[in-house]
Amino acid sequence: MGCDMSRIQSSGPLLRADGIRKVFIKGKEEIPVIRGVSLSIQQGEMIAITGASGAGKSTLLHILGALEPPSAGKVYFGPGQEEVFKYSERALSAFRNKSLGFVFQFHYLLPEFTALENAMMPALIAGHPRTAAESQARELLNFVGLSHRLSHRPSELSGGEQQRVAIARAVILRPKLLLADELTGNLDSVNRNNVMELLVRLNESMGVSVLLVTHDLELAGKMHRVLSMRDGLLVN
Repeated sequence: MGCDMSRIQSSGPLLRADGIRKVFIKGKEEIPVIRGVSLSIQQGEMIAITGASGAGKSTLLHILGALEPPSAGKVYFGPGQEEVFKYSERALSAFRNKSLGFVFQFHYLLPEFTALENAMMPALIAGHPRTAAESQARELLNFVGLSHRLSHRPSELSGGEQQRVAIARAVILRPKLLLADELTGNLDSVNRNNVMELLVRLNESMGVSVLLVTHDLELAGKMHRVLSMRDGLLVN
């Protein structure tokens, strides 16, 4: 695809999913959404999952990001390949905060806080000193091209600027894996291109792995690998 894969570490997978299934219960009916998915992500790798609406992409992303458990199957993470859903709820929350970053189509910025305050929030929640958290947030907002918007609240930012704040917030704790769900879905072509290039720069400069689900085939083409999903299965 469009990115150089030479920097990807091959000492073992960062994330590995085996036999993931997800069934939702509606009344007496069982609705299978994920029908048996296995995949691995290497450290430094960027992967896109494409497919029609309803294919199960977002549900799979939520499971791989430890936001909801699978009905069957296991997810392993890190050098020791620990099974993440064996963690207690408290340990699982700490794992997500430390090792994963999330960006969604709707940025979920806190409207009463500035761009700087939004970006530094995960570091404050993790117990980092305020001065250190602010310094990290300033550095990242400068990296994403928003050094002139630090004191602006979300309502004063464009959609593309809000999404870049959300990305800065997602990576402030230097996660190993960034998970993104349709992050360019609400953006115009200029902001969409800016976000696409930003993901590549983050991968190259920080070594963060990226897993995204998207309908945007041009964005998918920037990744190292593109997987296609249909009817709850990966078909390539």
